[in-house]
Amino acid sequence: MFRRRPIVGRPLRPLRRGLLPQVPPLLQRANQLLASGQYVQAAEAFESLADAAQSRGGVRAPLLFLQAGRARILAGETAAGLARLKQGLSLLAAHADWPGLQRVGGRVLTELNERGLVREAAEMEAWLKATLPAGSVVFAERSATPKPQLPTHCPSCGAALRPDEVEWLDEVTAECAYCGSPVR
Repeated sequence: MFRRRPIVGRPLRPLRRGLLPQVPPLLQRANQLLASGQYVQAAEAFESLADAAQSRGGVRAPLLFLQAGRARILAGETAAGLARLKQGLSLLAAHADWPGLQRVGGRVLTELNERGLVREAAEMEAWLKATLPAGSVVFAERSATPKPQLPTHCPSCGAALRPDEVEWLDEVTAECAYCGSPVR
């Protein structure tokens, strides 16, 4: 009789279509609204999702607050957007996710500067420097090994996917940060 070798070092995650995590319809709707330029409605949807996730102690709450802040800024509501961005970054800091805070903080600074919000970017950079442990840099270094290409959006929830910001399950499969679905 043959014995199976135990799988070591890799979490077991369902990859078959029937076993995918249930994607909340509000998350799909929020991503659709953001993609179609309806920023106020998208921000409201992301805020609702983020508040619910935070009340449950969910690990996706920081990302949802960051998306809500991004949508508010795109809608021209800079002060409200910055407050939501700081809320998401503060949750990352509260969980001591320093690499995530560096990576996401760098992206926030880049997007603020690209939108011409230089004063706000400087304020956010000062906050990040005060929050990160001593000796940390705000911009995380990119991985030297290139990752395979992903679809631009998650097929389950519609969230934007970036190869340097997702968790890779194996060489060709990543996990969506918003809904947890595997994406090849």
